Amino acid sequence: MYFFKRNPVPMGVFRESGHLIRLLARMMIFSLHLVAGCAVAQSSPGSPVGPPPESPRLLPQFSPVVPGTALAFPHDFGAHLGFRTEWWYVTGWLEAPDKKPLGFQITFFRAATESDRANPSRFAPNQLVIAHAALSDPAIGKLLHDQKSAREGFGLAYAKEGNTDVRLDDWRMIREENGRYETTIQARDFTLRLSLIPSQPPMKQDKNGFSRKGPRPEQASYYYSEPHLQVSGTVTRHGKPSPVSGTAWLDHEWSTAYLDPDADGWDWVGANLDDGSALMAFRIRGKDGSKVWAYAGLRDASGRITLFEPEQVHFHPQRTWRSPRTDATYPVAMRIQTGATEWLLTPLQDDQELDSRQSTGAVYWEGAVTITRDGKAAGRGYFEMTGYVKPLKL
Repeated sequence: MYFFKRNPVPMGVFRESGHLIRLLARMMIFSLHLVAGCAVAQSSPGSPVGPPPESPRLLPQFSPVVPGTALAFPHDFGAHLGFRTEWWYVTGWLEAPDKKPLGFQITFFRAATESDRANPSRFAPNQLVIAHAALSDPAIGKLLHDQKSAREGFGLAYAKEGNTDVRLDDWRMIREENGRYETTIQARDFTLRLSLIPSQPPMKQDKNGFSRKGPRPEQASYYYSEPHLQVSGTVTRHGKPSPVSGTAWLDHEWSTAYLDPDADGWDWVGANLDDGSALMAFRIRGKDGSKVWAYAGLRDASGRITLFEPEQVHFHPQRTWRSPRTDATYPVAMRIQTGATEWLLTPLQDDQELDSRQSTGAVYWEGAVTITRDGKAAGRGYFEMTGYVKPLKL
């Protein structure tokens, strides 16, 4: 589960330190505005300068999310370009030869813009691709992370239809025909080269993949997860590769209308449980702290799924951590009730805040957690909290 602002930064590929590239991108944007101004100036007097504001060429009609639509694989592993937003989101726990745990995150986002879709130019910014990567290491005590952003095109940034194949410069995630994912992330402070092998079929969330996110039926996404991915590969830091293995969770969601106008943000967890089960739970928070919506799904090792409706899902903060960078306060330890069951999330480390204001525009907490079930150790997962610095806008 993830998000980004309605207008993510539409610049060329960059890292946080890429001041020169950002400057060139701004110059390009200025040039495009200048060209557009010249085109208007050359129009003959009294003639229309373009289609009216309500024209679908200027305001593309994005596809709605509707109940009853069956997810179809492998097609739905790929991109859905007719929807406004989409993301492929991998989180997991790794273990190096020294047996010390690491958490990792790899996320690719696709955002459709409201530009003229009939524009045949290869420079037309119809789709934006954004990516985040992070590594949690308790020995460091804070999150290592990096981010990139680019408009789609020229083979350097894309999200392909038909199967998972997303790329942003030298960051890539691709799904092979046998279901295996290969990822390569060359971040500023680390490099991830990981293979992820499914051990279970996809978990279609909520109503067969139709996932409500609010009280109105259009506030929804198409959403499936791949829990219990078996991970192997290397993590490289300071030029030294280290072999790792572990388990991961993949989320893939696409939507056009996601959040209720009264929503402030959300809390979400995806957990691989030791008995082969998989838990996903979230709550959408209102601006007054109330619950706008909530849901949980628990799939046991045999494949049977138990669904929990909003009135059955409750989040109870247990302990908070205050960020020294943003001054945001996050409930990093959380108790979750799903029906009669209680789950307790405990972070691998408190500081797992990711500042993505140079790509998606948001600051959020995304971190590795252990989880207990009714007081007994149950598994590991990832916990995400958004909207604690400022309200989200999708």
